[in-house]
Amino acid sequence: MTNQSMTNQSVTNQSDRASAFRDLHLPGTPLVLPNAWDAVSARIVEDAGAAAVATTSAGLVWVLGAPDGERVDREAAVAAVARIARAVIVPVTADIESGYAEDAEGVAGTVRAVIAAGAVGVNIEDALYGAGTGGPLRDVAEQAERIAAAREAADAAGVPLFVNARIDTFLSGAGGVDPTLARAAAFRAAGADGIFVPGAVDPGTVKELVNGVDGPLNVMAGPGAPPVAELAALGVARISVGSGIAQAAHALVRRAARELLDRGTYGSLTDALAYGEVNTLLEQAR
Repeated sequence: MTNQSMTNQSVTNQSDRASAFRDLHLPGTPLVLPNAWDAVSARIVEDAGAAAVATTSAGLVWVLGAPDGERVDREAAVAAVARIARAVIVPVTADIESGYAEDAEGVAGTVRAVIAAGAVGVNIEDALYGAGTGGPLRDVAEQAERIAAAREAADAAGVPLFVNARIDTFLSGAGGVDPTLARAAAFRAAGADGIFVPGAVDPGTVKELVNGVDGPLNVMAGPGAPPVAELAALGVARISVGSGIAQAAHALVRRAARELLDRGTYGSLTDALAYGEVNTLLEQAR
């Protein structure tokens, strides 16, 4: 097999995974994503039966020793995504924060890099980071341009990347349903495949968003949110938990460390995965 045919075969397989991932977004029968942050958490999620693996940007950058909010460079984030994609067989979608780039051209570069890393989907958020930005969210037209650049880069690569446009109106307190729907319409017109609205879990609000968004709606769930079955009945197409599982894992680290240091006991370790089980999961990684 020539290098060119090997490359074409790789793209075809990735395109197939991308198409399969796209097909998992069914209103009423949602794609449920327990977010992972490294290779071993991704294998555990896959082994638990997840149809796909989604990264959590916060969990991923914490492992890299940085706080959330685009505090790492593109290369470090993409390398982490590549390790996750190599560890699993199911499709991988990457949270790329706001694109690790200043402008739309830079977002396109990030998308090309993430596709090369093996991902078949991305989350792109409209939040602004850093001091002196003038507001919590990007201008709608600017964000639409960034999403369009992501779409064009994926199409040029021949991979039907699922572009999930994250809208932070609820998280930031910048607006409710109406401004969210206005942004959603603009981002869908720019080429987004789905809309992600973290912070909106009230059933009435979720239903308004489902009815108003022309495309699959992703919500972020966690303690206090309706269960998956109720969100499914509302017409949600995708449910993720963001950094929630990573936060719970880190809480266990703190409990176990404090117990060991303060009391000299080991109860927090009782339900640990067996050493051999973790090793076996990684031996089975593709």
